[in-house]
Amino acid sequence: MSTYAERTRKPPRTLTEVEQAKLLKATGEHRDGFRDHVIFSLALGTGLRESELVALDVGDLSADGKKVRRRVELRVFKRACADPAPQEVFLPDAVLYKLEKYLAWKAGRGESLAPDAPLFVSRNHRRLSTRMLREAFAVWQVRAGLERHFRVHDIRHTALTNAYRATRDIRVVQRIARHKNVQTTTLYAAPSDEDVFRAVRDLPC
Repeated sequence: MSTYAERTRKPPRTLTEVEQAKLLKATGEHRDGFRDHVIFSLALGTGLRESELVALDVGDLSADGKKVRRRVELRVFKRACADPAPQEVFLPDAVLYKLEKYLAWKAGRGESLAPDAPLFVSRNHRRLSTRMLREAFAVWQVRAGLERHFRVHDIRHTALTNAYRATRDIRVVQRIARHKNVQTTTLYAAPSDEDVFRAVRDLPC
């Protein structure tokens, strides 16, 4: 007979609001952090996976290299049971603004804005890899002064938990997460690290 602990799924590891703010502040204020600031903002605003982030091309978001679409159809995404149906994400206002600013920044640096050009590139002007993204995220966590270490995938967990906290609608979160089965999405209805932090912050002790 299984125990309660064995039957209960562990809540996802998420960044608190303070940790999210520290990460965005560190990348946003650092001279060399703008690309990564946009990546982390995009991940927090959409719940995109790391492989989906680095696979984005300029043409996926913009037809002219200037104006960004609010609805983005993904070419590369995690497929469930070889389901060929396309997937899409919707961009929040703040992310859309940052992406348009980012495209102008790329143009100023002489980076290609051709439709098939990688949206995020490394210092050697090649497509950013998931390994390089993980390394960059580890560096920024230290610079931001985070006490805990996170994986890039934890940003997705944070985005989906944020969406559930804001809407309390598991079906909406299912669409944002692009989960085929809503049972997978119910994980984000569990108390988050932020919920626990708020609960214990002002306890008398």
